[in-house]
Amino acid sequence: MNKVDETRDLIIQTSLALFNKKGYSQTSIQDIMTATGLPKGAIYRRFENKNDIAIASFEYAGSIIWQYYFEATKFLITATDKLIAMFHIYQDAVNNPPIEGGCPLLNTAIESDFGFPELREKASEAYNRTVFFIQGIIDEGIQTKEFRQEMDSYSLASFLFSTIEGAVMASRLSLKNEHMDHSVEQVKILLQHYTEKNQS
Repeated sequence: MNKVDETRDLIIQTSLALFNKKGYSQTSIQDIMTATGLPKGAIYRRFENKNDIAIASFEYAGSIIWQYYFEATKFLITATDKLIAMFHIYQDAVNNPPIEGGCPLLNTAIESDFGFPELREKASEAYNRTVFFIQGIIDEGIQTKEFRQEMDSYSLASFLFSTIEGAVMASRLSLKNEHMDHSVEQVKILLQHYTEKNQS
């Protein structure tokens, strides 16, 4: 039983790297066979088709990213520090992102827009979960009077996550991490604007 689980994990982990670097449509079962060193039968005994592998790989990617989020924020006190820490996860988006190939949510959202509705739904769920996580941090800041009481936490959470994803895209496209750096600088200014002490 353990051997079967280990083989399944190998398929998922290897496929994640392939999908995140080459894209779902450009990755074939043959590519997965070559990268894992497994015969076709070993793969199809565990997954019905490539779609099933893609969904399992995306879910695995999510578990990795969430571990980064939790580790980055768990010992921090202020909401501002926690929010900035989420940006720092991708501070070297070009050379050393949490998962090779960049942000799996961003990559999946683009590729699965219309052609793979099941994967698109998974990506949508992951997006919403992340926005709500960020909103929870902002709400903590409101409750502790770090941020203004009247601010719209969901709107800011949506903006911040969009900024993270946009900065990852710009950094990887230009091969320059300065875009993430610029985003962090501007977000710090924005969050300072929302602090209680800056209320008129």
